[in-house]
This record gives sequence, structure tokens and C-alpha cells, in this order.
Amino acid sequence: MLGTMTQDRMKTILASQVLGRLGCVDGGKPYIIPVTYMFDGKYIYGQTNEGKKLSVLRKNPHVCFEVDLMLNMRNWESVIVYGTFEELKGVYASEARDLLFDRVYPLMASTTIHPHEHEVTTVVDVSSGAKYVMYRIKIEKMTGRFER
Repeated sequence: MLGTMTQDRMKTILASQVLGRLGCVDGGKPYIIPVTYMFDGKYIYGQTNEGKKLSVLRKNPHVCFEVDLMLNMRNWESVIVYGTFEELKGVYASEARDLLFDRVYPLMASTTIHPHEHEVTTVVDVSSGAKYVMYRIKIEKMTGRFER
């Protein structure tokens, strides 16, 4: 059975995942990039470095973002978001970095690691000279479909 998702289900799918696909347009040609992200119920947050993706997004901030869950060819869910790319600066960028890091970092550690056996020593050092650019996608419209 094919169906259309409710707003609540679409938000649940977005909140449950950390890998999505960002679609933008580069001079009339589509450009799709896999990205890690965090959804706070209102915005989709991500980070990038200077490069093609950021250049394209600065020229044309209208984006499409897709996330899906697939158990098999007859059991899947897919959400598509239409929105606007917003580059974040200052305190907004710092807050976005914290949100993204808090959501993604725990998924980087194995569940078989016990805190008493291992000391966590990995730290994200944004003072290293890396030019991380934080952004968010302001959601304008969402659509969601599923098959079960």
C-alpha cells in the first residue's frame, strides 16, 4: 500500500536520521550531495567547508533535502523538504555546531565500548584553522510518502 505521511511522521523521520541528501542547482544543473545533519523540529542543521557545495548554495539558496528509511523494496518511507539555505555566523554558528555535534558524535562510538575500559580523547578542535561553515535549511514545505 502506498501512502502519504502526516506532518508528525515526517518530522519523526527527519529527527531519527543523521544522513540525508542535499539537492541544489548549479547553473541550471542539479547537484546532489550526501550530508550529515541534525533536525531540531524547525530547521535542518549541517556543516561544510569552502568548496563547490558552498559556492553553489551561496549563489542559489533554494534547496531540496531528502531522507529515507528502507527495510526492503516494499517497506520504505521517504521525506522531501523544500527550503532555503542560510549560512550561520557568530553565536548562531556556535549553537548550530553544538546541536550537530551532540546529535552525530554519539553515533561515532561503538556500543561495545564501555566507559570504564576506554577514555574518550576525541575532541573537535575548531581553532585548528579548519574553516567549518555552519548552515541551516529553513523549511518551507515537506512531503512524505511510504509503502508498506
